[in-house]
Amino acid sequence: MISVRFFPVLCLVLAAASYAHSWYKSPEKDGQPLAAPEPSPYGSLWPLPQEVQISPNAMFIPPAEFTIVHGEGSTAGADCLVLQDAFRRYFDYMFGLLRLKDAPKGLQSSGRLVQLQVTLTAKDNECHKYPSVLSDESYKLMVNGDAAVLEASQVWGALRGLETFSQLVYQDSTGAFLINKTQISDFPRFAHRGVLLDTSRHFLPLKVILKTLDAMAFNKMNVLHWHIVDDPSFPYQSETFPELSNMSADPHLITYHPLTHIYTFIDVRMVIEYARLRGIRVIPEFDTPGHTDSWGKGQKDLLTPCYKDGAPSGTFGPVNPIVNDTYAFMYKLFNEIGKVFPDKYVHLGGDEVNFSCWKSNPDITKFMAEHGFGTDYCKLESYYIQQILGIMSSLGKGYMVWQEVFDNHNQIKPDTIVEVWKGENYNEELYKVTAAGFSAILSAPWYLDYISYGQDWQRYYRIEPLNFNGTEEQKHLVIGGEACLWGEFVDASNLTPRLWY
Repeated sequence: MISVRFFPVLCLVLAAASYAHSWYKSPEKDGQPLAAPEPSPYGSLWPLPQEVQISPNAMFIPPAEFTIVHGEGSTAGADCLVLQDAFRRYFDYMFGLLRLKDAPKGLQSSGRLVQLQVTLTAKDNECHKYPSVLSDESYKLMVNGDAAVLEASQVWGALRGLETFSQLVYQDSTGAFLINKTQISDFPRFAHRGVLLDTSRHFLPLKVILKTLDAMAFNKMNVLHWHIVDDPSFPYQSETFPELSNMSADPHLITYHPLTHIYTFIDVRMVIEYARLRGIRVIPEFDTPGHTDSWGKGQKDLLTPCYKDGAPSGTFGPVNPIVNDTYAFMYKLFNEIGKVFPDKYVHLGGDEVNFSCWKSNPDITKFMAEHGFGTDYCKLESYYIQQILGIMSSLGKGYMVWQEVFDNHNQIKPDTIVEVWKGENYNEELYKVTAAGFSAILSAPWYLDYISYGQDWQRYYRIEPLNFNGTEEQKHLVIGGEACLWGEFVDASNLTPRLWY
């Protein structure tokens, strides 16, 4: 059976806006608006490559004879698992179980294409590594004669080129497989092209996550932002602190169970490797000091006790930032996380911290007075964030944060990546973040859990990530964007249509 491919009309605007040429390369060129190109009748390229020339001359591809091989002089060979897996996968995408030995009668074509040669040119072979924010995803594809040639510096570009090649293959009315003579030169516009999945509010089975990774690869999206834990549940099963997942959820919450609705080390490694084979990074998010209700159920004294009328109320607020045990715990947990998730970056959250519990706690009040914070609880949050960033630096990890960490004047480190997510003024926020010298990711206009009546996709398609009044240097600091699918009303039953259709 031929694999199902996802070519959406909704959230793939992000892939287009962050990867493709034509409408999305830039809003104008030499001061003139870019014209939309005429759609090609040959294949369906998405996103549209940077440069593409497609001839009306078609060639017949006999699936029984067609092979995908390493090109002569390629720096990758048969031991390159990423490419070997991709060769098999893309052959199945294009032809499935069909094996036509001969061209159907009446076929009009100018030749036969029997081979695609894939050549990597970089001396540093990336086949056994993980993709990163610095990965080179550029490629060149030439389809002409009896052998097509795909050339890329790194394996990650070869994966994008294989996707493009597969999109060029189509069937005519007789069932014959055809491809037109084509020349393509392509590279991504932005390094970070992400999808956020929330597995705390509704647990997502592995098969749903893997299916999403397939769809991301089809659309050249390259970052899975895994919002793995939050207030409702802590489905990440830590070996260092197993009670976090064992005790995390509300006992009345039917979307979570500590035996079945968890992600073990094996599960996480499966997701990471499945993503790697598709050139996709996996960046986990462990959001603190807020959004941590589930943490407190499995880790005693981690959260701040709230007070009412001078006495403990029995409720708890954000992570307690004034005790040393908090940071000893965080060091051990993030040390484990850093080893499990190989990407350079961990998303540390930092959003929507409610200060009311901190304000009610007399020990917090005393601590703030001793440290000269007065009544500015943003300074207390900044103190906490500084400790966490120091821990991450000591572990050799980079970090991403939500925009509140920047907005609250926390003294974040120069290499912090700030994710802009709030409301209508995101262009102003992008200006402020990049003017301060920080790299930024934009997600504000692509919150896919917000559904209005009508065709939401039209609004998403109009977004230009660099449409803010910054210098060229500032705009270079915008490294990409994310489509965020929060899980309040999303589970395995509706994720795929919500995200891709």
